[in-house]
Amino acid sequence: MCGIAGLFAFRHAAPPDKGELARMIGALHHRGPDGSSTFVDGPAGLAHARLSIIDLATGWQPIANEDESVWVVFNGEIFNYVELREALERRGHRFRTKSDTEVIVHLYEDLGDRFVDELNGQFAIALWDKRLQRLVLARDRTGIRPLFYTRAGGRLAFASEVKALFALPGVTRRLDVQGLASTFSYWSVLPPGSVFEGVECLAPGHLMVVDADGMRTQRYWD
Repeated sequence: MCGIAGLFAFRHAAPPDKGELARMIGALHHRGPDGSSTFVDGPAGLAHARLSIIDLATGWQPIANEDESVWVVFNGEIFNYVELREALERRGHRFRTKSDTEVIVHLYEDLGDRFVDELNGQFAIALWDKRLQRLVLARDRTGIRPLFYTRAGGRLAFASEVKALFALPGVTRRLDVQGLASTFSYWSVLPPGSVFEGVECLAPGHLMVVDADGMRTQRYWD
């Protein structure tokens, strides 16, 4: 199943550290009991809890491209990764692993934010572009894989489950009555809401770009 989590610090906010990332991903141990890892670069931090399925030996995340300018953590499965890998190798990309995750960073190198158009699968993705200092969050077309986020203390925190957000001391637990009520009408909270006040979910088929100037969400599939 795997789990992802991370932080982005806006201007003048405290940068993430590996300790708080470890606490966040520790709350998701049940999603990835085979191990966890973290990555920090300036204002961004990524964390991953791994359930080993594809490429047991070398498929640990975060995974980077050839020059380590793009990093990604990913929950889900890319069904067409074999075909994508073959096409990317023909275009000159070099792979370090045999995992489906690695096609994401190379697609982003070639296509930018349109990389999601090529993915056939179910996924929640967090990608860090070191050169442009931007974080990209993406969710699959029908929302099979979850991705929640909140803002606290001048930072954006995101995770596969809300409990990882609550591992941060600045995030308070408050019930959103309207979000709870919607579950009785629709069997689920309507995106981008949740049952917790101040916590939202990235809507299915949407992509969010986060940088020093703020957050911008766009629909990539309808």
